[in-house]
Amino acid sequence: MKDPEPGSSDKSDASGHKGHRQRLRERFRKTGEQGLADYELLEFLLFSALPRQDTKPIAKALLQRFGSFSAALAAPRERLKEVTGLSDISVDTLKAVHAAIIRYHRSELNERRLLDSWSKVISYLQASMELSTVEQFRILFLDKKNGLIADEVQQTGTVDHTPVYPREVIRRALEHSATALILVHNHPSGDPTPSRADIQMTQKIIEVAEPLGIEVHDHIIVGLRTNVSFRGMQLI
Repeated sequence: MKDPEPGSSDKSDASGHKGHRQRLRERFRKTGEQGLADYELLEFLLFSALPRQDTKPIAKALLQRFGSFSAALAAPRERLKEVTGLSDISVDTLKAVHAAIIRYHRSELNERRLLDSWSKVISYLQASMELSTVEQFRILFLDKKNGLIADEVQQTGTVDHTPVYPREVIRRALEHSATALILVHNHPSGDPTPSRADIQMTQKIIEVAEPLGIEVHDHIIVGLRTNVSFRGMQLI
């Protein structure tokens, strides 16, 4: 049997690699995201960032490491770089997709009265915060028609604590000329049950805000695929 010419196997691998990508692209064009498994969609996202690599094992490693498609996109940059085969550019690609998801949900809130678009508010908060590995405390500042003036992350803490300063919250509200607030923070544990400290902190903010004519509409705690509303629980 004649030995293969030098480099012939590389050419065969490259041809098969190119054919696989083309087949995946064609299936995506015909069926959209519903026609692709989670690892295949991750493969697809990595094509342009890793033009000469087989992205299938990388995609499967991402799912194995982080547990789900959404968790892979939301994972911290430092942890993504631990996955063999991911370059800085490919990590940028995944983080850009996650940012686009958040931006999409946030754009749905613009020019809307938030209390009339509650499901969109929750979708945005879940996309932004549910998979964060540290606690974040953010505030949605509203005008007198409940339109969104600003959305700010005030503090970032540890896995189970974020320092919150009520007077700083109200100072920012006055700077924005806000008449109402929606307080939000996440529980990285996934369980959105409010702690005693969460309840006490909310009450302190309400006490400082009320004499200034600023209403706290709600405090939302974001957990994994779930959330709780202080108003819904009659805590405010």
